[in-house]
Amino acid sequence: MERLMGQSWWKVLSVLILVYAITAGMLVPLKPNLLSVTPNAAQLGTTQRFDLVGYNTEFTADEGATRAWLNYGDGYALEASRVDVVDDRRATVTFEVPAFLPADRPENKKLSLIVSGPGSGAFVSPDVVVIRQSAAPPDLAGVQEAWQRTAMQKGDLTAYDGMSYPYRSLLSETIRNTYFHVSLWFAMMFLFIAAVTYSVKYLRRKTKQDRAEIPDVVPLSEISKLERADTWAVVFTGVGMLFGVLGLLTGAVWAKYTWGSFWNWDIKQFTTLIALLIYGGYFVLRAAFPDPERRARLGAVYNIFAFVCLIPLIYILPRLSTTSLHPGAEGNPAMGGEDLDNTMRMVFYPTIIGWTLFGGWMATVAYRTRVLGERLLRRDETY
Repeated sequence: MERLMGQSWWKVLSVLILVYAITAGMLVPLKPNLLSVTPNAAQLGTTQRFDLVGYNTEFTADEGATRAWLNYGDGYALEASRVDVVDDRRATVTFEVPAFLPADRPENKKLSLIVSGPGSGAFVSPDVVVIRQSAAPPDLAGVQEAWQRTAMQKGDLTAYDGMSYPYRSLLSETIRNTYFHVSLWFAMMFLFIAAVTYSVKYLRRKTKQDRAEIPDVVPLSEISKLERADTWAVVFTGVGMLFGVLGLLTGAVWAKYTWGSFWNWDIKQFTTLIALLIYGGYFVLRAAFPDPERRARLGAVYNIFAFVCLIPLIYILPRLSTTSLHPGAEGNPAMGGEDLDNTMRMVFYPTIIGWTLFGGWMATVAYRTRVLGERLLRRDETY
């Protein structure tokens, strides 16, 4: 790490990446979708009107070209017979609902509403209309043919023209917090990995020194390496703790919007808090020992212990939970297509690199500060 301290390219790169991430993360719009569909149920064999309230939609510009479908699935869909535009965000769609669903049994079915227009593009509001079929259709083939006749064909759906992030009804605009909350956690992990690596280096070098035949004549350069390894472990742990606290705070803000309160004692929140408290004990332990050698040795051992605890607390236990509100419970990796699309990945992964490099820069500043402080202290003790 000492070799990189004097180089500026990676520090400039971290700033450029973060500027790009903040700019793109805050300015790129969300893809159009629907905020509400009312009513949320329809009766078979009737003419049904639905009032739509859109988000980032352009219904006025698409007037006359907007199409809508109630999608049953498996190639069955019912196209709207009429679309009336009120303004950019409000429209009414009318469906002539057949007397039966394309199913050979009674069922309650949730249908998705698909809307497509030249300006707003195509978007789906899943499972928003409930239809109840109380009896099987007498002519299943005829019913299926009616639903297939109005189903979407290739070319019916238009793509949104422009860069956009996916709209998730639960998250809405807070999906942008992915670039701060989640990426900070990744950067924290890389910093903690660097910290535990230097702790291991310290213990290995210390063990090698203790086994020397004449410990009193160990070169000063070797002693300096021990001190440097210990100092790097401290500063990387400190910056990692800072990123962890920021990740916890941004997660609490996100929880307020999606779960209703800042703190829900969700297992992910709880185990993360425990992990950060364990790392906080690292600094308490070091402060309890005035002897530098003993402080460094015990601190290195404790740092390894804290990192070993971090993995199950953050990545294993929450995934075993069946009651967690946080994405990633029950084995879900929480980084699939439901959470990130290709547009978001263009910002998310560079943001992880940017925060990691910026955290490394912060660690080098803290390292220089600690080294300078120790030199001034030794000079004062000499005089």
